[in-house]
Order: sequence, then structure tokens, then C-alpha cells
Amino acid sequence: MMKVIRWGILGTGRIAGKFASDLRFAESCELIAVGSRSQESADKFANEFSVKHSHASYEELVQNPEVDVIYIATPHNLHYENTLLCLNNGKAVLCEKPFAINTRQALAMINLAMEKKVFLMEALWTKFHPHFIKIQQMIGEGLLGDIRSVLINFGFKPVAPVNPRLYEPELGGGTIMDIGIYNVFMAMSVLGKPDHIDAVMTPAPTGVDEQCAILFRYKNGAMAQLFSSFSSNLATEADISGTKGRIRLASKFYEPSTTIEFYEGRDNPKQIIPVEKEEGEGYQYEARHVNECLRNGLTESPVIPFADTILLMETLDKIRQIAGVHYPADNIKD
Repeated sequence: MMKVIRWGILGTGRIAGKFASDLRFAESCELIAVGSRSQESADKFANEFSVKHSHASYEELVQNPEVDVIYIATPHNLHYENTLLCLNNGKAVLCEKPFAINTRQALAMINLAMEKKVFLMEALWTKFHPHFIKIQQMIGEGLLGDIRSVLINFGFKPVAPVNPRLYEPELGGGTIMDIGIYNVFMAMSVLGKPDHIDAVMTPAPTGVDEQCAILFRYKNGAMAQLFSSFSSNLATEADISGTKGRIRLASKFYEPSTTIEFYEGRDNPKQIIPVEKEEGEGYQYEARHVNECLRNGLTESPVIPFADTILLMETLDKIRQIAGVHYPADNIKD
């Protein structure tokens, strides 16, 4: 009989609710505990999602002996301390993106997981979506030829009341870390580590980036143009073009709801590439993978290994440095 993996969720915000809802589509697992900074918030969440244990602190959650793995759904600036808390209490962790504020934090998190021999993975959910797997397959089969360009935009105009985490440096605010990370991840998934990075940004009053334009250049001549914005609502699409064909991910390229359009040659009509669609938001795919890793006794994901997480974090650090986005956590050296 397949082992049932018992989940806890650390945090009770919007994304925590989406993950909790999608766990019902992941086989042989159960959401049994939630932790918040207040009993009221924990109880409300537990009642909504039929959770057995509601804890009034994160410390109580990580000390619950029934919990196998914890999904961290707190603001960016808390991922580091929340992950260390879980790992030090022997709890496997799926940590929402961005994995950390900077590479220093990411390395400390990974080193502790390796030391404790406890599973840890960055929750880049797109990597497990059927549409992402399909485009990787199409590229691998040579349907696009040699990839020459990647064009991605992601933007929305926040509506009142605006969440402070979007703009506060102390909370890891700005478009680069909140939504631009998807652009960077997608470009690097297709073209790999860039040989040269250019980046410019429009600063918000708080100093973080309200808009950011990034250019990746590669020695083979390939380029990626990536744009993120909190100033306007953008199409949030991705174009991946090669010497033989082009893929367009229409609307919300990072979600399983997107549509894959394939264009073979310049004048040929678009082909809609069929991809399986499931109920839910799409968080069940990464949850299934974590369940499988834990059942197999793994402490590192073969799909999102530590090396990939570090490379992404190093690239985000470099982009921020070039664009001039600085966080208080960058001042800490040890």
C-alpha cells in the first residue's frame, strides 16, 4: 500500500489557500496541519480546508509529529528563517519561490538540508506543468531548430489595497523577485546560463523596481528579452523562436491554463498543441513530485536539483546588482 504523505502549510495567505485546495488532486497525501502567527487565522484556514491541526505559531507546526513535509507560503523575506526552522526540526520542505532573498541565504538553506539529510525543494511549480514538459520535448526533438530568441513579458497593475510585499525592500519587493523570476526561469530553461546580462529598471518610490527590462546574450548569438512591470497589465506571454519554428505561450505562460501555439516556418498557420488539463490551479503537480521523492527516501529533487536553484538565485542576484535593486538582507555577510 502506498504511503500517505502528511502535509503541513506554513502561512495562511492566498497562495497557501490555492495549494491547500489543489492537494486534494494529489494522490495518497493529506493536509493535516496549518501554522499561522495567530490562532484566529489558523482556525479560519483549518475550517475552510478541513485541516485537523491549527497551530498558533510556526514553532508548534514544525513540532507536530504527524507532519511529514511543510509547504512554506510566507512572504519572500521569511523563506530563509522559515525553512531553517523546519529543517532544524526534521521536516521536509517545499519552499515557495523565490527560494530566498539572495544566494547567501539559499546556500545556507541547502547546506543545512544536506547536513540534516532532510528533503528540500524550491516550489517552481511551472517546471512540473504538462505544457512546460511538452515544450521541452518539442525543443528536444528539434522542432524549433536552434533557439535564437526568447521574448517574455509579465506585468500587472496592483489594485488597492496594495500588498506591502510588492514594494518594500525589507520584504523582497519589486518585479524581479515576484514575477520576473518566471521570465528568467523560462529563458534559462531554454537557453541556459547567459554569457552576458544587461538590466535596467524604473524605481518605485521605495527604491525597488517597478519595471525591469533584462537582456540575456549568449556566445552563439542567441538573445532573451525579458520585461516585468507593476505599472501596467501586460499580455504575460512567451515567444520561443528557432531556425525552424516558433512556440508562443499565450496568456499566463507560467500556468497550466496557457495554450501552446506552434508556428512552423514564417507563413504556415498556427497549430494548437494539445496538452492535458486537470482541475485546480496546478499546484498538485509539484505536490505529487514531492510525495514521490519522500516515498523514495530522496533528500534532493532530480527535477529541481540544488544546483539549478543556486544558479537561478545567482542570476537574480546579478540582475538586481546591475539594475540597482538592493535589499537590507544583502548587507548580511554571515
